[in-house]
Amino acid sequence: MNIRSKALSLFTLMVIGETVFLLPFVVTRVFRPTFLKVFDITNLELGTAFSLYGIVAMVSYLIGGPIADRYSPKKMIIVSLVLTSLGGISLALIPSLMTLTLLYSFWGISTILLFWSAFVKATRQYGGENSQGRSYGLVDGGRGLIAAIIASGSAYMLGWFLITPETATISELSAALSNIIFIFTGLLFISAALVWGVLPNDNQTSLPFSEPHLSLKGLKKVVKRRSIWLQAVILLCGYVGYKCTDDFGLYASEVLHYNDVDAAHIATISFWVRPFAALLAGLLGDRFGHSRMTAICFVILTFGSSVIASGYFEPGMLTIVLLTIATTSVGIYGLRGLYYALFQESKIPMTITGSAIGFIAVIGYMPDIFMGPLMGYILDNNPGELGHQILFGVLIIFGLIGLSASILFKNMKASNRED
Repeated sequence: MNIRSKALSLFTLMVIGETVFLLPFVVTRVFRPTFLKVFDITNLELGTAFSLYGIVAMVSYLIGGPIADRYSPKKMIIVSLVLTSLGGISLALIPSLMTLTLLYSFWGISTILLFWSAFVKATRQYGGENSQGRSYGLVDGGRGLIAAIIASGSAYMLGWFLITPETATISELSAALSNIIFIFTGLLFISAALVWGVLPNDNQTSLPFSEPHLSLKGLKKVVKRRSIWLQAVILLCGYVGYKCTDDFGLYASEVLHYNDVDAAHIATISFWVRPFAALLAGLLGDRFGHSRMTAICFVILTFGSSVIASGYFEPGMLTIVLLTIATTSVGIYGLRGLYYALFQESKIPMTITGSAIGFIAVIGYMPDIFMGPLMGYILDNNPGELGHQILFGVLIIFGLIGLSASILFKNMKASNRED
């Protein structure tokens, strides 16, 4: 593959790695206040839809790998993007709560079962045998940058579609949100076409170098290692923080009284932090130790959450609010650059790496199941600032648990103890 083809393939992987999640997650993360108004639903009802997505995703993580080994990643990714975009057409029509809930279950299949393992395999194939770390680093950093550009661009689009955001009616908000969803749907179709034209055809069932497989024998070895359990706890606690970024826009709207457009802009701050925080944390982890940097990220996350939970902010304190959201996001997204780098310290054999990843993912991504309903219950039953304070109080608890797990992981590796 020549340099031009490599560059186009890298760009394509960056694009599809983020556009596939635009409809299930980015729409609600950036436009949560608008989304709740337009669909006339509560936080708990939206959280239930997220929960069903998470349940389907958990099963899909486990069985998606063997499917990706059997079929061409390129074909699977194209099918995934097209099916996900078709769901976007339904979303843009502002369906009922029942249809919305079923739609999220459908996306659990299209974005995880048909996409995720195929995407990871395509990324490994891009990197080849000797450039895996750089391959994942470049793709994830690019995904973060593309997400930030799309999020900010869509926030400006909402302002463009709404002439007077402060006095916009529900019908005007609905039309504006539908237009943005249709644009996201179009981006998915374009992404599918990009994959068709750029990614190489591949009918091989395996890479030219050893693949780590998920196996029962491997799982038995994995569950005996305390470092794996600690790593799973670290991922779970960090992922709770990631799910809480959904609240930034709603916090700006309900507590600081910003209109829908300004709240969307505030929600995009964390998107811009992601590519830099993950890359910086990864580089510092290589130099000073990944478990040490993981602990530092949890300290940052917990500190930022404590400021928000304290109730210190008042309307008009924009600069301090933005700094706090950015700082908290550094901790949250720094962890995303460190989750799996901990394998280097735990010295997991390549022969059971697949089993380790599968086990950690099933536990670590459980917030996809419980955080949506939990956030909804807290926010709906504690109107105003109190609900957001309680939510970030919950994040403080998870931050402290994650910090403790990081310290235990570091000390255990330092003493070379595993059992």
